[in-house]
Amino acid sequence: MVFKVVDLEQSFPLMMDYLLSQDQQKNIYLLKGDLGSGKTTFVKEFVQYLGGEGVHVDSPTFSIVNTYDFTGKIIHHFDLYRLESLEEIEDIGFMEYIDSGNTCFIEWPEKIAEFLPIERVVHIGITVSLNECREYSFS
Repeated sequence: MVFKVVDLEQSFPLMMDYLLSQDQQKNIYLLKGDLGSGKTTFVKEFVQYLGGEGVHVDSPTFSIVNTYDFTGKIIHHFDLYRLESLEEIEDIGFMEYIDSGNTCFIEWPEKIAEFLPIERVVHIGITVSLNECREYSFS
């Protein structure tokens, strides 16, 4: 499914309705897009949509993972852009996060995709076109 979005606030509920109506076993979201395409903004909107108003969401570029815990929901947000070795991901207990059953968002997932349970994965592609219009593809 593809959504062409000019106003994220207006379109996000439609995307979430679609995304959350899919297979409930799928709780690992792989975010793909260029630098500045809006991957972290997508996570922020997702958290707010699920009731996390006021939760501070930022890119875990240096920490590798941020965890957002609100209203009984836990979301793990990974940014693997700076990841230099698989040893780093092992050091933070990556598979424990994945196996926790909590929702996980992974920016720059290409580095670890082979370790993920494919039956639980949703691919989210974000591209920016003219006039800051964004295209979100879900597969």
